[in-house]
Amino acid sequence: MEVKLKDMNIKKESVSRKVIVLGWLTITRELSFQKLIEQSDLVDELKYDFNDKAELRHTETQGSFVFNHYKNVLEKNSKRYQALGHLLQQYIYELLDKVCKLQKVYITLEADKEQKSFFFMSENALTSHHSLLVLFQDHGVFQAGQWSQQAILHHGLQHGSQIPCIQMALQAGYGVIVPNPNDNILNTKMEKEWTSLLTQKIELSSVKRVQDESFFSLQQPHQCIPNRCSNTPEEHMAYIWDYFISKTEGKDVAFIVHGYGGLVFMDLLARRKWEVMNKVYAVAFIDSDHHVGHQLGRDAQLLAWIKHHCCEWVTSPKPLDKPAVTVLKKEFPVVSAGTEKHSLAPSSSLESIFKYFRKALKAKTTSTFPRMPIATRSTTKRKQST
Repeated sequence: MEVKLKDMNIKKESVSRKVIVLGWLTITRELSFQKLIEQSDLVDELKYDFNDKAELRHTETQGSFVFNHYKNVLEKNSKRYQALGHLLQQYIYELLDKVCKLQKVYITLEADKEQKSFFFMSENALTSHHSLLVLFQDHGVFQAGQWSQQAILHHGLQHGSQIPCIQMALQAGYGVIVPNPNDNILNTKMEKEWTSLLTQKIELSSVKRVQDESFFSLQQPHQCIPNRCSNTPEEHMAYIWDYFISKTEGKDVAFIVHGYGGLVFMDLLARRKWEVMNKVYAVAFIDSDHHVGHQLGRDAQLLAWIKHHCCEWVTSPKPLDKPAVTVLKKEFPVVSAGTEKHSLAPSSSLESIFKYFRKALKAKTTSTFPRMPIATRSTTKRKQST
């Protein structure tokens, strides 16, 4: 009887995941990436769109993305790749808004409009008593909503974007916060050129002129303004924690952190020790860049906490969830992500991570971590005299 019930639950979860996938892919087809490209002046340069499987394909040949569009002309190919990445980011933002129904939240109301970073958050994420999930991406040129730009271009939105993870979390009742840790500096000149390039509508006869004057003439910006309270990924995360996550009504917060995101979480844990230990019940590290010894030192309380609240999925030839062999000693469980590619590790381990969260939430106790009194000379003397 127990086996049958277990099988029924697995089938229900499988059906639920299929509904989630089919649901957001249907909406994705309605929000055509090609339409976004057509609104720019890059129609002839970027004849790509996402197919029914959310894979990026050439609209005429159905081939996958090719970097070497201009035979062995690195500068032109790099500019084209850069333009595609910029358009892709705008498309992901649109999907976060219209598919996931997330709200864009600007960081610091005091900053000028041009100096604001932002992140995305689901409705009622801070007031709901359900669990809150925070997704923290790796370091790179990509921004909110992406695990890996490379994975999106070569393997599709299902693998490289955070949308499947967000949809799964929302379906399970989580509130969701999607930080934007790589949005640190505003390039004023570049932004103006992008805006001009992506909003102009021109006649076919002038396509070549605009390409020459706009697309291929994009140069490194001369004026860079750091975004306030988001000058680094660490500062970005600290601000979101201090002004948003720490004020949530619920205490069940979980993190999924990829690559450099793991280092950022450890930085947050070291700086906001007691708050994090009392609010966060589970952290899923994915092929993380953190270093426990350097970041947490020999703090016995922190080391005890991560041992019971953290797990890492690393790239490995072993099957998913099998214990992984690591060179360095690990202070918490380390298992295989089921892939040897860093960019595919989040999508490969996603279902396993949510199972880990469910198990961790069931095992969660209501105990809190009280602040330990700070040792002073007087208290030390009293202890020695007793």
